Amino acid sequence: MNPKQIAKSYTKKSIETASPGKLVLMLFDGCLKFMKTAKEGFKEENFMKRNETINNNLIKAQNIVAELQSSLDMDVPGELPGTLYKLYDFVYYQLQQANLKKETEPIEHAEKTIKELRDSWAEMLMQTDEGQLQPGGFSSDA
Repeated sequence: MNPKQIAKSYTKKSIETASPGKLVLMLFDGCLKFMKTAKEGFKEENFMKRNETINNNLIKAQNIVAELQSSLDMDVPGELPGTLYKLYDFVYYQLQQANLKKETEPIEHAEKTIKELRDSWAEMLMQTDEGQLQPGGFSSDA
């Protein structure tokens, strides 16, 4: 097996064995990674490669945001699920605008929001028994 195959196999195994709470954290991390790569794409000199890098990575980030939003359990009492839903709408819209206008500012707004959510989620994971984790309005199959 070559190193790329080993890394891919390791990543696949870590996803398959992760708890629902850890999977959500991985989604946040992936979204942040794709937004960072999209912002780096603005430095590309080649117009076609620049637009392709920006577009592809913003779409990947949007797909993650859509997955996070669809995993919300709206039946959980309180305001949290609705608030998270609106935050994800905001992030998704910012990513769309960044892609449409080819501007970094909307990415920075989206990045800030996702980073805050990610950090809160990570802190909550450290304080909770992951085996029983289902807080924050996320369904158990998140």
